[in-house]
Amino acid sequence: MGVPAFWDNQEKAQEVGRRRSAIEKRIQAGESIDRKADDLDVLVEFEREGESVEGDIEALVAQLEQEINAIELTMKLSGEHDLRDCILTIHAGAGGTESQDWAEMLLRMYLRYCEKKGWSGEVVDYQAGEEAGLKGASVMIRGEYAYGYMKAETGVHRLVRISPFDAAKRRHTSFASVMVMPDIDDTIEVEINDKDLRVDTYRSSGAGGQHVNVTDSAIRITHIPTNTVVTCQNERSQHKNRDTAMRMLRARLYALELEKQQEENAKLAGEKKDIGWGSQIRSYVLQPYQLVKDLRTQHESGDPERILNGDLDEFIEAYLAAQARKTAE
Repeated sequence: MGVPAFWDNQEKAQEVGRRRSAIEKRIQAGESIDRKADDLDVLVEFEREGESVEGDIEALVAQLEQEINAIELTMKLSGEHDLRDCILTIHAGAGGTESQDWAEMLLRMYLRYCEKKGWSGEVVDYQAGEEAGLKGASVMIRGEYAYGYMKAETGVHRLVRISPFDAAKRRHTSFASVMVMPDIDDTIEVEINDKDLRVDTYRSSGAGGQHVNVTDSAIRITHIPTNTVVTCQNERSQHKNRDTAMRMLRARLYALELEKQQEENAKLAGEKKDIGWGSQIRSYVLQPYQLVKDLRTQHESGDPERILNGDLDEFIEAYLAAQARKTAE
């Protein structure tokens, strides 16, 4: 970082700076555990000599357990892109207003989760539903280990409840899909030819406020070979929207390539796996009983309201622990 030309490439410099910060925090965490372990040895020695320090020992052990659990979690976040920012996309499933309202609930849940983690969550695309909710939305999430945590949310999310849109008060099941991709910078090559792109501009539309514009500044980019479509309408500047849309496209194409590799590896291993974002991962039941259950880890909670308010860490940590066990095997 001391090289004179280091900051010439801003994105690469920021990536290196972020990695340095993560390494420094991990070293500091290890040093803190070492210090507390030494302090614990001293307290135990005092206890053996007859001094009453049991309360101090219990408090220090609790602190050690908390710090060790925290560092164990970050050690599980050792994937190639886990430290990166990410792009989260939500799409309502079949079912019209009901599933579109569920997609809106998921968007709110993830924005709340970002707040709790101290991350920024910026809605860069919002396609409103006809009556309520949303058809689709994309969020740029920036924060340390954002992708590492949020990758646990990729898949189909299922809601069971008494529909507020049904006059007969019947129980409905709704689905929405979530896809999470690392935000890929220029240090990773993703080949995109201009001749393969179709770029359309249009006027933003949405629920109001930041989602609406009065000029044709919204951008839709279609990657013709893969039929991949990304849109961005958050900024008033067409140029900024195009830049963001291209970042989203690079991330999407990179994710598609990774998916192909995973599928090929599964075939070579003779395994059949659900790879990608089409498989159901979690159920949220509000009626006739209350339960959120992750179908991959079997982790569950009887408090859906708390989960829907963004308290997702227990589900994400259970997923990361399961993935770490699978890797160890």
